Amino acid sequence: MALPVRQQMKYWGIAAAVFAVVLWYLGDVLLPFILGAAIAYFLDPVADRLENTGFSRGAATGIITVVALVTFIVLALAVVPALVQQAVQLFDTAPKLFENLQTFVATHAPDILIQDGVVRDTLNSIGQTIRDKGGELVQTALTSAASLINIALLFVIVPVVAVYMLLDWDNMVARIDELTPLDHRQTIRTLASDVDRVLAGFVRGMGTVCLILGVYYAFGLWLVGLQFGLVVGVIAGLLTFIPYVGAIVGGVLAIGLALFQYWGAAPAGEADWIRIIIVWAIFQSGQFIEGNFLTPKLVGESVGLHPVWLLLALSVFGSLFGFVGMLVAVPLAAALGVFARFATQQYRDSRLYRGLSEQDTE
Repeated sequence: MALPVRQQMKYWGIAAAVFAVVLWYLGDVLLPFILGAAIAYFLDPVADRLENTGFSRGAATGIITVVALVTFIVLALAVVPALVQQAVQLFDTAPKLFENLQTFVATHAPDILIQDGVVRDTLNSIGQTIRDKGGELVQTALTSAASLINIALLFVIVPVVAVYMLLDWDNMVARIDELTPLDHRQTIRTLASDVDRVLAGFVRGMGTVCLILGVYYAFGLWLVGLQFGLVVGVIAGLLTFIPYVGAIVGGVLAIGLALFQYWGAAPAGEADWIRIIIVWAIFQSGQFIEGNFLTPKLVGESVGLHPVWLLLALSVFGSLFGFVGMLVAVPLAAALGVFARFATQQYRDSRLYRGLSEQDTE
């Protein structure tokens, strides 16, 4: 006989509370394992496809591991040093950029930048703060012993966890399925399938979109010769995960840097408008490709994650659990969205919603 609904809710509520407390106190410890599980989940379809071609699960995991290791080595040797160098230089150059902005505004709108005015003081303060705090933050993160140890642990633990979980992913899923309550197994399977569909469509799809756009922006800005183009491309690609934010932040940053480099810093009458237009065209074309081809193809329209709901989840979980909370925000938001739609449908099918209206119509 099934447990009463009230008692089931009590048990599931206790389980949810325990999970939240564990996430709160062990967030930093769980970070490598969460990252490893996310990587394994992301790569599981690749392993399944390799299995379908005749490879064993172990061989498929080995192939993925070798490819990932080679890719990581190439990135670590060719891309990461340049990215770190450009990030530090960008923080150090920030005051100069704001000085160029003051010169530009003083030339074209002298009434705004009066001596000892609020706008002038604000620009000076922002530029100096970015240089001092931003550069100090990057240097500290790269040089402190604790940070180096944490990074080393991430690079060691995350791949190991990802490999083992990828190797045993199907077995773990089958084992969890065996432990689901018999009375609710079909409902749980349906909900789990819906959550997996949402996560596969959004996390895997948007992850691929972010990677493609990040490479496209960085390579395009590098070709046009924009200073800090690699950093801007990576930032724009990563922020594409949040709808509209990546395009706005990356576009404003890239076009602003292009205006400083090709107009503000150029001799009078020698502004390179062609390159400024090319920088704008890179982001415009990127948004066109993302909106018309990449997102419809890789993500689809059935994900059901509204941008406002996504931003709310990132803000709430990030403020409560820090970086780990931001990592689990999207999966939990997707799961909560599926549960909310299920609860809504259950409510619409219940007597609480229908009442006696059906009997009255009969």
